[in-house]
This record gives sequence, C-alpha cells and structure tokens, in this order.
Amino acid sequence: VDSEVGQLKQVVLHRPGLELSRLTPQNVDDLLFDDVMWAERAREEHDAFAQKLRDKGVVVHLFQELLATALDEPGAREFIQEELTTANRFGPSLEARLDELVAQAPAGALAEALIGGLLRSDLTLEEDASLLWAYLEPTDFLLRPLPNHLFQRDNTAFVYDGLSVNPMSKPARKRETINSRTVWNFHPMFRDAGLHFYYGNDNLFHDPANVEGGDILVIGNGAVMVGMGERTTPQGIEFLARQWFEHGSVTQVLVVELPRTRAFMHLDTAMTMVDRDAFSVYPFLPPELAS
Repeated sequence: VDSEVGQLKQVVLHRPGLELSRLTPQNVDDLLFDDVMWAERAREEHDAFAQKLRDKGVVVHLFQELLATALDEPGAREFIQEELTTANRFGPSLEARLDELVAQAPAGALAEALIGGLLRSDLTLEEDASLLWAYLEPTDFLLRPLPNHLFQRDNTAFVYDGLSVNPMSKPARKRETINSRTVWNFHPMFRDAGLHFYYGNDNLFHDPANVEGGDILVIGNGAVMVGMGERTTPQGIEFLARQWFEHGSVTQVLVVELPRTRAFMHLDTAMTMVDRDAFSVYPFLPPELAS
C-alpha cells in the first residue's frame, strides 16, 4: 500500500456476522459501540458496498472466509490453542476441553466462534467441568464477541511493502490480532507471499506500546502520517517508526497529536485523505490541529 487515494486492487472486508447480533444494551459500552446495531440491515448494506467494489474491478476478500481457510492449514489450530485457549484465560481445568474443541470443530464453525464469541450455553459440558464453568450463567460469554473486526484497517496496517499486526489498546479488541495473525501466517495466499512484518507478529507483551491502524495514513512518496492519542501511544509510534526506517521504504513520519477523547478516536476520524493534495477534516478539531 503506497497511497490512501490510489487505485484499489484488492481489499479485505469483514461481513458483519454473529458478533454484531450479540450486541446488547448491557454490553455495547464494553465492546466499544455507541448503540445496539440493526445487524440484518448492516449485512445488507455491507453486501451492497462489497458488490460496488467488485463492480469497479476490486477483488474482495472476506475476513471470516480467509480465517476458515487458514484454520485448515497445518499448524493453525495449534497456534490458536497456544494463543487463545490457555490456562490463564480459561483456567487449567477448561483448557484441555477447549483445546479439543479447537482441534475438532469444522473450520467454518470455528471461525464464526473466534469472531462471534461463545456463550456458555453454546457448549455442553458437565457442571463440574471447571470453576469458571460453574460460575458462568448460561447466557454469559465464555468467549466474548469481536464486533470491531468490522474495522479491518485497525488491527493490521499495510504500509508500503510491509505490514504491522497492531497491538490494540482496548481489552475488547486485543483478541482480534490472534485471528489476523492466523490469516497472515497460515492462509496459503499470505503464508507463501514473503510478507515483511514491521511489528506485532510475535508473542511479546506490547502494552503500553500500542498502535491502531486507523491512526496510520500512507500519504505517499515514502511518507506516513500517524495519529497519537487515545489508541496509539508515543511508545508504539517509536517502535513502529524505527522498523519502518530500518526497512527503508518509509523516509518520513509525521506525528499528529490528537485530543485523547472518543470523538478523536483515530486519525481517520479527524481527517481523511481524499486526493493527493486534499483532506476532509472533522470540523470540531481544535484550531491548532486544524491548521
């Protein structure tokens, strides 16, 4: 990706799925949404949007389908077991049961669960399976849904000839990178493409060096603009910038300090590149930023 406004050839979208249907008035805030979504209408609009892209000759890849394909590749389910179904996350008694589920579930159903989440009632286990299992109500989430997978540019950012798998700042989004890493590392289309990873494709603990792709704009000619605010930290920008410069394709990084409020969540909510020399700008930016 060497431009925000050049010709789009291929794109990864996530069609709203089970996870959007699981938004409720009780969990919308924790899951970083402002309100419950009309899931069926969202899918209709998303399908229309994807078709408009196809009509323009753009190859559209749907993320959940990519994930399902990746899960049937050698090593992918072992990766999910190592990264997701761990004793720390579910307790030592439940870990082996969930590892077994990951190993045996059909790829399509497993991909849906990894994005859409799992209720306790979605599984059938004996009551004494674990302390966590006994503690949860049938309508409690064993695995929380990831409705923010809809925003595919956030957890991964392609910049010139490399990509970062971004350590997300909010707990509701951190698991997205496990799914994305599964796709980039195991799907044949990406596994065999010789991808260069700038940052995040590892098992390190990155907090507070967080980065989100909505703060990254590829403005062209070796330059990248990065928003620093609620979601992307100075530490994360420094880590990423060092890797960009070391790899050689990025020659200039412009850091834009954003107000640390939800209204300015990402740089792309404050300003959007619409041509080589033009941006649309959120009208309520503080004057010193708008200029």
